[in-house]
Formats: sequence, C-alpha cells, structure tokens
Amino acid sequence: MRRSPRQAGRVALVAPDGAVFLFRHDDAELGIHWAPPGGGLDPGESPLQAARRELREETGWVDVALDGTLLCRWTHDFTRIGVPVRQHDDVFLARGPRRDPAGDLTEAHAADGILGWRWWSPAELAAADAEAVWPPRLPELLAAVPADGPPPAPVDLGYVPLTPRRNRPRP
Repeated sequence: MRRSPRQAGRVALVAPDGAVFLFRHDDAELGIHWAPPGGGLDPGESPLQAARRELREETGWVDVALDGTLLCRWTHDFTRIGVPVRQHDDVFLARGPRRDPAGDLTEAHAADGILGWRWWSPAELAAADAEAVWPPRLPELLAAVPADGPPPAPVDLGYVPLTPRRNRPRP
C-alpha cells in the first residue's frame, strides 16, 4: 500500500514531579493509544512551530516554553481521515506545571479522535501495557532526561511498524 508522507511536531510535556501529559486517542486502524499533544505541519511551518501550535490548540495552554529541545524522532504508519500516511514525528521536550487543559476543547478533541487525557507518573508509564503509548520507548527516553536539563542527545527511533490494536473504548 502506498502511503502519503506527513510531518508532525509533538510535545512531551513533563511536570516537576516527572509526570508526562498524554492524550488518549482512538484510531480506526490502530485502536486505543496514548500520545503527546501534537499533529501535522501547516504549510510553511517547521516541526517546532507545529508542536507549539498544536499544544495550544489541544490544551489551551499558551505559556509553555518550547525551546526546541528534541527528545526523539520516529516514523510510523497509520490512516488519517481515510488516507494511509507514513508520518515522521519530531517529539520536543518541554517542562511545565501539572494542570488540566484550559477552556472548552470538546470539539477540537472530537475532531482529532481524542477521548481523554491524563498525567502519567514515570512508574505508571513504565507499567503501561493494556494500551499502546507513542512514541515507542517513551518511558525509557524520559528516564534518560536529567531533572534539570536537556536529554543527552535526541534519539532517532527510525521507522517503527505499529501492530494494529483492535481494542475499543469501554462504554
């Protein structure tokens, strides 16, 4: 199957206690999974600009400082709005307070297949096995980041084929 190329920027937002903010998504091809805020580039945007915009659109937060520190890159396949894509994600690291999303984001979340959100402690993230977490190796990548500094170097995960997960949301 031929897939259309797509670039995206995401934000791994880490709270002072080490928890990371993730959205719970439902995808027809892959099922339920958790991923950092982010999405595809608009025309003329860089991955960092897209990550900033998507974080604002998906959380309502306008005060998160994103300095361009790259946590990882990876490439994966999925179907977006009926179109098979091969997406290259740049995942940026940011630090911020643990809080709820701001404003009414119901429509924006519904359009993106977002079912919910939560802050994951490092232990919870490492123990997650019932539902997929993107990017792969996220617990390991975040554990390597010093509490007061950038990661030692961004990790290129390369192409990661994803196993379809047919789990559906519980009523």
